[in-house]
Amino acid sequence: MFRNWLLAVCLVPLLAIAAAGEGIVKLSVDGSINPATRDYVLRGLKEAASSGAELVVLELDTPGGLDDSMKDIVEAILDSAVPVVVWVGPPGARAASAGTFILLAAHVAAMAHGTSVGAAHPVAITGESPEEEDPATQKIVNDAASRIRAIAELRGRNADWAERAVRESVTATATEALELGIIEILADSIPELLEKLEGYELPDGRVLHTAGLPVQEIGMSFKERLFFYLADPNLVYILLMVGLYALIYEFFSPGIGIGLVVGGISLMLALLGLQVLPINLVGIGLILFGVLLMVLDAFTPTNGILTTGGVVSLIIGSLSLFDIKSPAIGLSWTTVAATVGTLTLILVFIISKGLLAQRRKARPLTSMVGLTGVAKEDLAPGGWVLVRGEYWRARCEGEPAKAGDKVEVIGQEGRQLIVRRK
Repeated sequence: MFRNWLLAVCLVPLLAIAAAGEGIVKLSVDGSINPATRDYVLRGLKEAASSGAELVVLELDTPGGLDDSMKDIVEAILDSAVPVVVWVGPPGARAASAGTFILLAAHVAAMAHGTSVGAAHPVAITGESPEEEDPATQKIVNDAASRIRAIAELRGRNADWAERAVRESVTATATEALELGIIEILADSIPELLEKLEGYELPDGRVLHTAGLPVQEIGMSFKERLFFYLADPNLVYILLMVGLYALIYEFFSPGIGIGLVVGGISLMLALLGLQVLPINLVGIGLILFGVLLMVLDAFTPTNGILTTGGVVSLIIGSLSLFDIKSPAIGLSWTTVAATVGTLTLILVFIISKGLLAQRRKARPLTSMVGLTGVAKEDLAPGGWVLVRGEYWRARCEGEPAKAGDKVEVIGQEGRQLIVRRK
């Protein structure tokens, strides 16, 4: 009896693996194409190949993203032994810019009604008009056009339209894409897509069988999702600025460590994001230099000259921090202006109030003369004393007092008491 139970326990995982191997793997990309998205898709394709899956369905909704990440995803799809179906959905989704390359690279391209594809022009991505194209930009356009045309020709799709999507930034709705030979299937849901894929013959002769197969959805891991959020330059920039300003606040107003905790965590998350995104070291240098100028202005009376220079350096460094051409994941002017303006005003207010408090002379409400206390260390002649439950710096006159001796306050100089052994 026990042997049968043990055999059943051992067979359950094997049967589950076998069932997964005959199933369909579903991946979902909803957002920009970035290193986190790339790692997720590549991991999903690898797991599908190792488990012997029948098919991989990639649900796609993206405004575009980084060229390097898109290139890696396209190469992985082209090299995948498991057929990959890219479905632009649900209705309302889009496969713009880098998403166009990914859709055209699929073994089977599908879209839902109400979706769109196209607008893959690199010049439009950089924000330049066709009249402003220089030789370097033309090289980028020609390279992108040749790549997307080669992908379309490899998959037997409309290569002329694909090239126009790059050179002229044309777009197409789902219905137009089917008529133009950009996609093969129109489906408004995953079940409808799988139903239409049943018995579908690929150009290489393989026939897809999807009826009755379980769909195994692979989601992002915690690390991939964390890096996905940190692939947003706006979030990384805010974390970087909050971290720097929080540490400065902690330096000028040491207390219970809120600034240290908030600043440390924010900087660590920002550093993780900076590892994911392409950055410009000059931009980081300008940001640090701008912060330094603002801190120096707190100690040097320059009537705000250093602060003004610091703000200018911060803005220039912020706008040149990320080496990203795609507006899908670019740093916006609004984020820079709001972050620099808000944090600068807060920092100037805190620093000014802190420095004024430190420079203000002590004004005791009552005289300490005549009170008695206890020496907490040997007064030879200076040290700490405890008077009325408060620690004071003190200087002993006359016979030196040892730790534990009672002392009497005979005078006060600012924040220091003058005492003698009682």
